Amino acid sequence: MEIRSVTLFCEADRVPAVYAPFLTAARGAFPVRVQSTRLGTTPFPDWLPREDAAAGASALVGAWQAAGADYVSLGPVQLRHDPAWLAVIPDLLMAAEGVFASIEIATTDGRIDTGRCHAAAEVIRRVSALRPDGFANLFLGALAACGPGHPFLPASYAGGGADSFAIAVEAADVALEAIDGAATLAEAANRLTAGIEAAAATVVPVAQRLSAEFRLNFGGLDFSLAPYPTPDKSLGAALEALGTRVGAPGALFAAAFITAAIDRAAFPRTGFSGLMLPVLEDATLARRAAAGELALNDLLLYSAVCGVGLDTIPLPGDIGAATLAGILLDTAALAARLRKPLVARLMPLPGRRAGDETAFSFEYFAPGRAMPVAGEGVGGLLGGGAALALAANRTR
Repeated sequence: MEIRSVTLFCEADRVPAVYAPFLTAARGAFPVRVQSTRLGTTPFPDWLPREDAAAGASALVGAWQAAGADYVSLGPVQLRHDPAWLAVIPDLLMAAEGVFASIEIATTDGRIDTGRCHAAAEVIRRVSALRPDGFANLFLGALAACGPGHPFLPASYAGGGADSFAIAVEAADVALEAIDGAATLAEAANRLTAGIEAAAATVVPVAQRLSAEFRLNFGGLDFSLAPYPTPDKSLGAALEALGTRVGAPGALFAAAFITAAIDRAAFPRTGFSGLMLPVLEDATLARRAAAGELALNDLLLYSAVCGVGLDTIPLPGDIGAATLAGILLDTAALAARLRKPLVARLMPLPGRRAGDETAFSFEYFAPGRAMPVAGEGVGGLLGGGAALALAANRTR
């Protein structure tokens, strides 16, 4: 296990230098490697001047990076904000290295704006053209039912109030070790829950000491078992170690099984704390998707029982906005009905068709191919704008 991020949450008007000692201490305080320190601000439409948004973002990000934050999330354009703010996002993402932003498509109480899904689809298409390889969409996410305090970017943002921090872990190896050594499903479940609790126990006391020393609230751990693109840190491999194949019948059960083991573990939790299945960040998932065995709808199905949503999904460069909007509507519907946080991080690849290889040079990405998407996208009543609420699933 490693710590993917120690993420600080505060108002955008805080003085970065004041937090530099915390960011420095957080890098070296834990018994495992800390890959990055990050900042999540309150939603940028609440504080950034629209007429000079890129310059304002550049100045803020530069100051925080000088203080020790590797990445900065400017938070979402929420449904309560003027949709004109969406047009600013491509400029923000190009204003500085390491800046993230997001678009809310469903609230935590189940409100969805279909028009906002269509508008977000247009932004995704614009952002895909910012770089020849489509990489800029790594820094943009569509958020469904995501409240503040998630330590994984691009979902991170502050909710106001007391300054705080939370921790995101990279721990697919914990799942693999637990399952590989088990003789029965019951033993695998117990080993995984115990492994998560043991790993958390090495991190939480240190976080609590940092909290007391720097007078910052500790929001908890997001133990989403995030993968890394090597076979020994693959959540796809963990699913398959149970006796199925990603994309085949039985994989949904395997995803639910691992997530249930996470749910049983006792640790201070925040964020998703589920099973994270980012296609390009997981060697097994990327390979199955490239072979046509793992489809977009499979990942949506798994999202209903496990975790995070649609993450780092390579798509054809000519995918239409109506198709992207349909994917976002599906994600929003799942989040609203199940009352669970989901993210869609979709990556159209300019100039590439379904089946074409990706061309990223990025440590956290495995080789992949653009995934096909069926249909021509949404239209008719779903093609317009409407604000509505979807009730949570009724417990019978």
